[in-house]
Amino acid sequence: MGNRLSKIVTRTGDGGTTGLGDGSRVGKDSPRIDTLGEIDELNSSIGVLLAESLPTECAEIRETLLAVQHHLFDLGGEICIPGYTRITEEHVAQLEAWAETYNKPLTPLKEFILPGGTRPAALAHLSRTICRRAERSIVHLGHNEAVSDHARRYLNRLSDLLFVIGRTLNRAAGNGDVLWQHKRD
Repeated sequence: MGNRLSKIVTRTGDGGTTGLGDGSRVGKDSPRIDTLGEIDELNSSIGVLLAESLPTECAEIRETLLAVQHHLFDLGGEICIPGYTRITEEHVAQLEAWAETYNKPLTPLKEFILPGGTRPAALAHLSRTICRRAERSIVHLGHNEAVSDHARRYLNRLSDLLFVIGRTLNRAAGNGDVLWQHKRD
């Protein structure tokens, strides 16, 4: 990998195309590259969340999000190499298990919540919205090219997990959810 990344400025994309992992070139505005960009942005937003101080009792969430970042890199590899599959049912099941674990101590919701509360919770919600965009992008890609069902399901479950993590971070900081007030007039 070191030799592969030793030259960062290559100029090969100056004409508006970029190389995929299989050696083929596509337009930088192709649905595949859009999807890769969305996944990269999602991974970066989780990195910003991880740069925050999290409540002490949320150490496990930090490890969870770090694992997710690695999975997102794997997912990017899958999207970068047409026909390659890296995300499995086990990855999807792991997200479901984490979401269940973190959701168990939370009070059931009776209203919609606003993204916010503490800064880490707000960043989890921001990551959730970026995840939803990445999910829409992968669905769009799948209309014309083969995309793994597991990859699409992974992003769907990840957005659920990020929602629960946002609530968990607010709870751990001693704050409740920011409830939507539908009768505020």
